[in-house]
Amino acid sequence: MRADAQKNRDRIVTAAEEVFLERGANVTLDEVAKRAGVGVATLYRRFPTREELLAATYSARFVTFAETSRARDADLDPLSALRVYLEELVQHTNTYRGLAASLGTVLQVGTPGCVATTEEGTRLLNRAQKAGVVRPDINFDDIVCVATAVSLATEQHGSPKVRIAHLVGVFLDGIGNR
Repeated sequence: MRADAQKNRDRIVTAAEEVFLERGANVTLDEVAKRAGVGVATLYRRFPTREELLAATYSARFVTFAETSRARDADLDPLSALRVYLEELVQHTNTYRGLAASLGTVLQVGTPGCVATTEEGTRLLNRAQKAGVVRPDINFDDIVCVATAVSLATEQHGSPKVRIAHLVGVFLDGIGNR
């Protein structure tokens, strides 16, 4: 990428981060372009969809999230590791109001963070299934659907940690291998 193109991309990502934190993931991309000081066409050349822009702004967070999850692996049994992963995925999703509705699409974009988050969630799910504590018919898309639902249910909640933990627990009780 040319230096000026990289500079524009960086400005767009920085502006998007600011706007998404302030106003949520559903702001117009025109607002992001204006904040970045670039034309809308420049923004769309770099990020053809909102989900690609969301994934770019979130990539570093998702990489750190996946690394943190893997680092604590030895300290948790398979079901507890999956529980913590799911709770933290929801908490991360709630950083930008409105991101929950796009989570499944965002995770498919292919940024390093999206790939790391998907691989870690899949690894934890497989580990729990091999341990016999999660039904074998559950897949990572099911985990994302639940994360989306819990995120939507808690994104407007004043202190969502307890509510997130409760809803994740309800889900995990339902997918347990009995």
